[in-house]
Amino acid sequence: MLFERGQITTYRDVDMARVTFNEDLCKGCKLCIDVCPKKIVVIKDDVLNKKGYHPAGVVEMDKCIGCAFCAMMCPDCVITVEK
Repeated sequence: MLFERGQITTYRDVDMARVTFNEDLCKGCKLCIDVCPKKIVVIKDDVLNKKGYHPAGVVEMDKCIGCAFCAMMCPDCVITVEK
């Protein structure tokens, strides 16, 4: 499921981790993409945030294992992972 509230996008499924990106703060550094073991974090080429960057987001959330590597690597604390 995809839930959008303003510029904060939350991806979640029942009994799975919930990953939230604050897209307005994302500068598209791609560190989260590099560390994702499932390779489900991507840059949204069709979206620009308030800073003029293409933010990161999750595709195929059902493949997320909730490791939170993406959140740990984010230098701007854009990503929140909840189980």
